Amino acid sequence: MNTQILPRSPATRPPGPTGLGFDRLRAMSRDYLGTLGALHARHGDIVRQRFVHLVDYSFLHPEHVREVLVASHDKLIRWERGTAVFASAHGQSVLVAEGAAWKRQRQMLQPAFSPRRVESFVPRMVQASQASLAGWDGLSEIDFEAAMTQTTMAVIMQTLFSQADALQGRAIAEAVHDLSVEGMKEFYWPVSAPLWAPWKARKRRALALLDRFIERQIRERLACSEPRRDLLGLMLEARDAEDQGLSARGLRDECMTTFLAGHETTAAALTWWGWCMAAHPEEQARIADEVRSVLADRVPTAADLPLMPRLARSFKEALRLFPPAAGLLSRRTTQPLCVGGYELPAGSMVRLTPALTHRDPRWFQEPEAFRPERFDTSSGHPEIPRGAWLPFGAGPRVCLGSHFALTEMGVVAALILQRYELQRLPERPAPNPRLDVTLRPDLPLHLGLRRC
Repeated sequence: MNTQILPRSPATRPPGPTGLGFDRLRAMSRDYLGTLGALHARHGDIVRQRFVHLVDYSFLHPEHVREVLVASHDKLIRWERGTAVFASAHGQSVLVAEGAAWKRQRQMLQPAFSPRRVESFVPRMVQASQASLAGWDGLSEIDFEAAMTQTTMAVIMQTLFSQADALQGRAIAEAVHDLSVEGMKEFYWPVSAPLWAPWKARKRRALALLDRFIERQIRERLACSEPRRDLLGLMLEARDAEDQGLSARGLRDECMTTFLAGHETTAAALTWWGWCMAAHPEEQARIADEVRSVLADRVPTAADLPLMPRLARSFKEALRLFPPAAGLLSRRTTQPLCVGGYELPAGSMVRLTPALTHRDPRWFQEPEAFRPERFDTSSGHPEIPRGAWLPFGAGPRVCLGSHFALTEMGVVAALILQRYELQRLPERPAPNPRLDVTLRPDLPLHLGLRRC
């Protein structure tokens, strides 16, 4: 396989469509991935296009991805419009912050998400997951997406706040969904209407519910004299290089981001993993055999997860086919930048779309097929280039909670496969991905359940 990229003169312009881009913006708002995929199919690994006053460069090749996210990260900032939309809920958390503020917050939060600390949360993950799965008893069919949202909500409530409130969790899950749908719409407008605008009622209600919930959790914790070793407790203890902790607003913002990102993306990932299991019963049976051979009837521990490599490979493949952060990895150059042999002027937009890179046949044989063995180095599949698989991003801003998410997926999936076989329902169509900030099925995903 020839992956060489031929050098080009910096003076040349990458190929791409002409015009001011109004038609393409409309098309992207309806089908973001399909529109970008068609542009790359026509023009190649680098597509240059104009959106009114912005010049946008979209990159597909893994080497270009790494040039952007790793080698040139200090010459880029996140797309201001995107961060403005996120900031309406997340404030100035580590997800949104730039420069020195981002470095300070990242360093303060990093210890709470270290592998050793995440391993200490496994008993909490097990407890919350078991309580959620108990509601499946007696069912032969389940709305799997809703069930995974409920389960990951229970996990983040337990690990972040040491709380389990299923009723409140369902209301909050609806609020999070509303924020995602409304946020996706806002990306295609140059500015957001004020929150008091009549048509913003859905977002206004969702934000008010989430703010009340987060602020109550913090207020009750500050009034409690007994320390708790959950994520909120670790945030309260976090200190920067000057021995300063998070401000009251900073604590609220980091809790909001951890809460939202800590369940929504994992719920999406587990939803698609469940579909992959149901659609490939033979592979599901092999993974279930592995789980039962390691665990028998006991619950998983942190030490058990590395002993189930087939299960881990099924996550990687599901994340390849259906990455929750499928697109919208947008940056803006703060100074001239050379990527792929082309010079990008300061102020250019830079766009990466993991969902497209993940399905490129140059890096993944039979890219549309569910083949977990491609992540087994002994399987004979060609080595996957760095930058070709990036469900958590790459470089200094790689997802802070990636290890947390993979650990949680291992716990939840092992508990499911100990108890159930997931089955495709023949009367229901295969789900189509829909991008509302995270990648979700376009219709509720109902799966059959058979007790093992």
